Amino acid sequence: MSRLAHMATGPYAPPAPARELTAVSADGARLHVEVHGPDGAPAVVLAHGWTCSTAFWAAQLRDLATDHRVIAYDQRGHGRSPAHPACSTEALADDLEAVLAATLAPGEQAVIAGHSMGGMTVLAAATRPGFREHAAAVLLCSTGSSRLVAESLVVPMRAGRIRTWLTKRVLGSRAPLGPVTPLALRILKYGTMGPGSAPHMVEACARIVHACPRRVRHAWSQVLDLLDLDHHVRELRAPTAVVVGAADRMTPPVHARALAAALPDCLGVTELPGLGHMTPVEAPELVTGKIRELVITYVPVRHAKEDA
Repeated sequence: MSRLAHMATGPYAPPAPARELTAVSADGARLHVEVHGPDGAPAVVLAHGWTCSTAFWAAQLRDLATDHRVIAYDQRGHGRSPAHPACSTEALADDLEAVLAATLAPGEQAVIAGHSMGGMTVLAAATRPGFREHAAAVLLCSTGSSRLVAESLVVPMRAGRIRTWLTKRVLGSRAPLGPVTPLALRILKYGTMGPGSAPHMVEACARIVHACPRRVRHAWSQVLDLLDLDHHVRELRAPTAVVVGAADRMTPPVHARALAAALPDCLGVTELPGLGHMTPVEAPELVTGKIRELVITYVPVRHAKEDA
């Protein structure tokens, strides 16, 4: 199959943005940013996960951009954002702050949604003034704050040091993923998606993941291996909803429940039977609906009027 970095047609083909820009992070890293939808509409910011890109949010971009201003960006080294030697949770927080500053007016609030490492980005930024200025509400999809390797179910064996050791080597492999073949699709589906995921969903995710440079994939796997953002969860003051797939092997529901117990203002956990780690792709209508609910409830209408 082709190594196209995303689907070219269908519901998971990313729409063309209204405009594109480059945000510059605190250490000089350059971030590709897309803005979809009409100026003056309520704002939504989307942060994708490890090995993904803005294309991962294609279904949300297409739906929300009809009546929202949707901002999506490529994490450093992913998609169209150049690789940078600094890979850390501090860098993730710096990057999100840079995107917010480049796309939102002073004091303007938005719903910020993060999937997997994108959710960890939100947690890492929880104490930052720039994040608190702009975060009206948060959606955390398929994410966790610590013990990612120890709790992972990718390796099908009993929990313990051997499973953790094997999981670390699987997730941190330097091997190239190669083209998107039928075998590659089966492997990716097993590791990241629910058993009932439709073939077009699996292919959409595979094309995105396989396009991530292996050096970038490995570098960020080391950050995730050592992740400890438990303190940051308790500092995330914005109202926060949590979504997780019951069949998620990468960040199983134990993480979502721990987040809910620690968040100062948790709006509840939605656990989706039969779904895996790629919830925005596997349950696009539900994830989009959650974002819409948060906008309606928490984003002040005055911002849309003032910007218009």
